Amino acid sequence: MEKSEENKNINFCHNDISNDFYNLYKTSSYLAVDTEAMGLIHGRDRLCLIQICNELNLTSCIKVALNTSCSPNLKELFEDEKIIKIFHYARFDVAALKCNLGINTKNIFCTKIASKLARTYTNKHGLKDLINELLGIELDKSSQSSDWGSDEDLTSEQIDYAANDVRYLIKAMHKLKVILKREGRQDLAQKCFNTIPVHADLDILKFSNIFEH
Repeated sequence: MEKSEENKNINFCHNDISNDFYNLYKTSSYLAVDTEAMGLIHGRDRLCLIQICNELNLTSCIKVALNTSCSPNLKELFEDEKIIKIFHYARFDVAALKCNLGINTKNIFCTKIASKLARTYTNKHGLKDLINELLGIELDKSSQSSDWGSDEDLTSEQIDYAANDVRYLIKAMHKLKVILKREGRQDLAQKCFNTIPVHADLDILKFSNIFEH
């Protein structure tokens, strides 16, 4: 199936970001990041795909092969404290990156946490609802359940789904920051973002909610 014009401009890599794109991303202020895995259980379900987009809409999809355990360029980017890494439900992605590639992601902004603190007038905090309300864009989530670990090339539908999960995160972050500041919750949001690596570590070790009574 033929790729859309927008998706023809996506940079495709295997196991790590190319040196050229590493150098381009290294000077970015923001990197929107998402991951796709074989399932939701860390240690059982391997990481299959990493999507990245910066403020210039430079988008990459990195397909992670079975038994890949080190991606040095990605590690340098995600552990760079000067670059803000934006996720939607960062807890899962941060754990997946650490569990599979040994990456300790730094300087995190989670649009799902920000949405729950800012958009208290709704209980709809999924990415599709968030992007639709803030940006007026309807995301197609039909490829959410896919065999991301297949050796075959990604389908056009998978590419659309994967790329769209990062294309709009930076714009959504800026919209959420305005609301958080207006409502006086930006400091609280930052404190929550700072705890994400701890929650990711707990998830990797299979601890349930240790904050329960």
